[in-house]
Amino acid sequence: MDRSLWDIAIEQASRSKGNENSLSESEESTVILVGSKNSGKTSILLRYADRDEPPKPTVALEYTHAKKPKGVTIAKDVGHIWELGGGTWLTKLIDIPINPNILLNTTLILVLDLSAPAELWTTMETLLKAAESRVKEAIREAQAVDPQIEKKLKKKAMERVGEDHPDKDELRPFLLPLVIIGSKYDIFQDFDSEKRKNICKTLRYVAHVYGATLQFFSIKHDQLVTKLKSLLTYCLFNKDFSKANQVDHNKPIFVYPGQDTKKQIGPPPLSESDIGKYKPEDTISLWKNAFTKLFPQTSVNNPAAIDDPGKDPQYAEPDIDTLRTQKDEELERYRKLAERKARDVEQNGYIIA
Repeated sequence: MDRSLWDIAIEQASRSKGNENSLSESEESTVILVGSKNSGKTSILLRYADRDEPPKPTVALEYTHAKKPKGVTIAKDVGHIWELGGGTWLTKLIDIPINPNILLNTTLILVLDLSAPAELWTTMETLLKAAESRVKEAIREAQAVDPQIEKKLKKKAMERVGEDHPDKDELRPFLLPLVIIGSKYDIFQDFDSEKRKNICKTLRYVAHVYGATLQFFSIKHDQLVTKLKSLLTYCLFNKDFSKANQVDHNKPIFVYPGQDTKKQIGPPPLSESDIGKYKPEDTISLWKNAFTKLFPQTSVNNPAAIDDPGKDPQYAEPDIDTLRTQKDEELERYRKLAERKARDVEQNGYIIA
């Protein structure tokens, strides 16, 4: 029986994989964008690629790549970029790009819509929990090849914030490099000063605890576009750039891992009696309570979190149900295709047509 190109590729990848005895730290870098629905993730990628075109809605999970820019001397020519659409709808698809074989070279970028604070905490919490859970699972899978993988990731995480940081005992750095982008700064800058101050302080604290980079962004501000492009180039190709902090809530925030402190951020906007109800290790819960009191969270309409009324017999509509089944099958085919692309990238460094 004739073998397809795909069959041959699998066979060759399997042979080369059998010669590996550890996870490589020199693989091409991967960036994964997740975040609020309509927060501008696609616009960020279009600006990075210098493509002047209107963004199209992201369907489920999409892959693209970036070529090494001039002046970068690393050996690898391509950076891999995955974008998860749908806000918090399709968090399970994050399992595909967070791959056990590329953990040492993967950056997670969380894009949060600053213009919608009533959805900000819920979106942030949902996506970070999903990513954290997948990273733990991927570590367990990777330990079959590299038993020291978790230790390596923890060491790199602490190096990002500084092992002698004054707040090190309160930090719990995310095991992958984490970037939090506050989008739609052009709208956010017109908020009431006190609102801006509390949102900025909260995001600074979350970024501080997770050892993340925090950067505000707007596609309408050329300076912010330039700064974000530099950050993405750093994530993909390790090209260094200026990391000067900006923590004034009247200006776009730029804070990098290990550059902030609990003292500089200040306490959450709660009374001393409310603060006293929390244990020292419950700081994230404390800030969550403060933020959600100021900005009560609305539903982010995550269908995964509720029962699906479309499957209730009392609402049966044959024509609509047939179309729904057809769309579900299309989504399943897309999911399998995305998994195939992820394997291609992992095994060959490119996608087989």
